[in-house]
Amino acid sequence: MLAKATSVTLVGVDAVLVTVEVDVAAGLPAFTVVGLPDQAVSEARERVRAAIRNAHLPFPAARITVNLAPADLRKEGPLFDLPIALCLLAAQGLFAPEALADLLIAGELALDGELRAVPGAINLALKAAETGRTALVPHANAPEACAVEGVTVLAPASLRAALEHLSGRQTLAPARPAAPADPAESFACLSDVKGQAQGRRALEIALAGGHNLLLVGPPGSGKTLLARRAPGLLPPLTAGEALEVTRIHSAAGQLGGRGLLRQAPYRAPHHTVSDAGLIGGGSLPRPGEVSLAHHGVLFLDEFPEFSRKALEALRQPLEDGVVSISRARASVIYPARFQLIAAMNPCPCGHLGDPSRACVCSPAERARYLARLSGPVLDRIDLVVSVPRLTVDELTRAPEGESSAHVRERVAAARARMVERQGTRNAALLGSALRCHARLEGAAEGFARSAASRLGLSGRGFDRLLRVARTVADLEGSERVRETHLAEATAYRTRLFE
Repeated sequence: MLAKATSVTLVGVDAVLVTVEVDVAAGLPAFTVVGLPDQAVSEARERVRAAIRNAHLPFPAARITVNLAPADLRKEGPLFDLPIALCLLAAQGLFAPEALADLLIAGELALDGELRAVPGAINLALKAAETGRTALVPHANAPEACAVEGVTVLAPASLRAALEHLSGRQTLAPARPAAPADPAESFACLSDVKGQAQGRRALEIALAGGHNLLLVGPPGSGKTLLARRAPGLLPPLTAGEALEVTRIHSAAGQLGGRGLLRQAPYRAPHHTVSDAGLIGGGSLPRPGEVSLAHHGVLFLDEFPEFSRKALEALRQPLEDGVVSISRARASVIYPARFQLIAAMNPCPCGHLGDPSRACVCSPAERARYLARLSGPVLDRIDLVVSVPRLTVDELTRAPEGESSAHVRERVAAARARMVERQGTRNAALLGSALRCHARLEGAAEGFARSAASRLGLSGRGFDRLLRVARTVADLEGSERVRETHLAEATAYRTRLFE
């Protein structure tokens, strides 16, 4: 007997429909899976067999053939366990095969018949809403699947519970969206940072406009301390941004049973991260850190210690907001509209310009150290800020700065002005839109030309200068970009260690 169900496989962050066909025929007992499965899909044979038997359900002593169509699309992961098992039960007459017709099913089976969470449940729910189907996913995936409006989600905890529903003996109630998490998460407060007025101001400007920021200073000056306050300064994601971010984290298997992610992500990989780990990739492409930081912050501490290849690979996503990965088995495009915050020492020993300790690096060593950051990478950084190390006396006398809550209000207000005026943050302004919304008049235009000539800015660098100036004006509530706004923006465009 033949039974069919519909599931999905992930191509990037998009769910693609897969038809699961199970045929139970007379012959020598065998269990074959075809349709370009990977190792995890092929091993579903053993999980399905053990789960059915341990759930005290019949397993046929027959020739079983499972086909995953389309046959030329690579299938991966354990999400086909549940549709295969249900088709196998339907083929034995335990319930009508027609009960599977309007369902979109995915789930991993434990050997005792319980259901485990699978990656990409929210992407499956989006496909279910698009095709007018009901999503059938493990109970642990219910919070993310329910985040999609207009789709019915059934979330059994076990194979037997799914069977009871499909046979009509015990109907499952549709899963309900979880209550939104309290947005007041415990973020480190900006008031913990003593002194460093320029660094605090640069961080506020960067987060308001979505600009890339480089913090330079000796060890212990507070570069990492500042960067780690970024999550507490970011306003909650919009509904559209939250859905995009959640889709990426779900496809990467990093959602951890949570529902819609409403807080902007903050990623801080170690400098030994591989190129594929940072940008994304692998024989079967996976999202990298730049995609997991979509609509959030990517913090790269010890910036020059990252591999040269990885840093150069950042150039395209920093400019385009996407990562295109092509492999022999698949080609995918991941969103990567992130904001870069980087931190580095001024030299290998870290004490160049430090009044309390002398630098022991030779000019050649300093040159080699700075050469790890290419001109095109530095050209994509909007603000370069010196973070000096303060003395104990300066730290103890420094007054307590503003709290994250106060700065977050200004950041949110500035972002609201940007969105109302142009529909996006200033960092994304391009071409004619930038010229329109950052129009310079009178003395401001002359100042900008002089600054660009003096600093030797490229066309890209000049555009970034205008975007930062536009953000400074938005934080002040000014409709026009004035000379004072350009002057502050220019102070953050000075050449590195000049």
